[in-house]
Amino acid sequence: MADKSWHMDRRTFLKGTGVALGLPFLDCMRSPAHAAKSSALAMPKRMCAIHFPYGASVPSEDHEDRDWGWFPVREGDNFRYTRVLKSLEPLRDHTTVIGGLSHPTGRKIGGHDTGDIFLTGADFSGANFKNTISFDQVAAAKVGDNTRFASLALSSDGGIGMPTRSKTLSFTASGQPIPGLDKPQLIFDRLFGVDGGTLAEQRRRLETESSLLDRVMDQSRSLRNRLGKSDQEKYDEYLSSVRDIEQRVARSQQWLDIPKPDVDASELNLEVTQEAPLEYMETMYDLMYLAFRTDSTRVITYMLGAMNGSTSNQFSKALGLGTQHELAHGAGKPGGFIRQGKWNVCLAENLARFLQKMADTPEGDGSLLDNTMVLMGTSNSRTHNNHNYPLIFAGGNNMGFKHNQYLTYEKNGEDMPMSDLLFTMLNRMGISNAGFSDSVGDLSELYG
Repeated sequence: MADKSWHMDRRTFLKGTGVALGLPFLDCMRSPAHAAKSSALAMPKRMCAIHFPYGASVPSEDHEDRDWGWFPVREGDNFRYTRVLKSLEPLRDHTTVIGGLSHPTGRKIGGHDTGDIFLTGADFSGANFKNTISFDQVAAAKVGDNTRFASLALSSDGGIGMPTRSKTLSFTASGQPIPGLDKPQLIFDRLFGVDGGTLAEQRRRLETESSLLDRVMDQSRSLRNRLGKSDQEKYDEYLSSVRDIEQRVARSQQWLDIPKPDVDASELNLEVTQEAPLEYMETMYDLMYLAFRTDSTRVITYMLGAMNGSTSNQFSKALGLGTQHELAHGAGKPGGFIRQGKWNVCLAENLARFLQKMADTPEGDGSLLDNTMVLMGTSNSRTHNNHNYPLIFAGGNNMGFKHNQYLTYEKNGEDMPMSDLLFTMLNRMGISNAGFSDSVGDLSELYG
């Protein structure tokens, strides 16, 4: 039997002929205190959240096109997937469909204004469009030091958009949007590419950036004291952004001497653009898989489509359907649920492929998926209806989650807060036991 008395650091790399290859997690990389325990304890815990816009196909239970609806059909104590989610059938033991959740703060605002608060639960009532921290950034603040990238924000539309039409799901502690990356080649290069210049040149550049940021912060203190209250609040938001940059520079300095993982990109179509949406989505999911597989980050968000997204709104046209916005508004017309359902089938199939790839990747006593929570959904049911979010929750079996369920939440005829689900994910990841946003408790039905 192999000797397991020694311990290898998880940042150990195989080096030779000028190439450094990042190792996968091995039993000998567990901390000595955990070496005799289940490998599930030593495995990293990860989370991923994906959002698509304009709701899903949600016909009534007695509608003739019910089998083109997102939500499963109940059959006694069991359920069956409709045509829309049929691709999840082989993944039953890893997936749960959830209905009856929504953000109370979003139920009375514009139907297309809710993408911004999908992961924050912020209050956008009245003229207030100030966001709050997204739950992924709560997680990143706790586990981000373990990886080269604290989190990864992806977007099919790219950038940040505008208030109520955000193109990113991720927001900082001060509610500022984190730009979503949309170009596969750029994402790959950030994760696995060679940074510009020699190691010494990179170090000097980071030291210069750090020095400049120090000067900005020093000068900011005296300037702030001369501003009025309203300007101080705006200035504080600016300083928060500067601090975020400071943290990124500091992280880059810490990881400068550690080579990036060596990844074979031959099977990735990094030149693909949003003009080929089906191939584009596959590549984005593949990049997410590789980011998790190489432990480059443990927190990812993907704004698969933005409300009013000029690019992603066209994705469904690749299937010979209308834009997602047109599909949503036409859902109640003859054949409308079928057309929207066919687009939802595409979304589910891409998710299933991503989940299956992780399920087929061994890690510890289980798989990559067993150590990764994945949330996918939209912040409308039907368009302009901000209740009953169609949601899929998958993975995390090694975190105590149980699946093969169709759960619906409703109390006194009202949805329960979606923040309860976000809090549950944070809690089972070991990050928070004090709630999130307006959560009132965790969803114990998800674990056993």
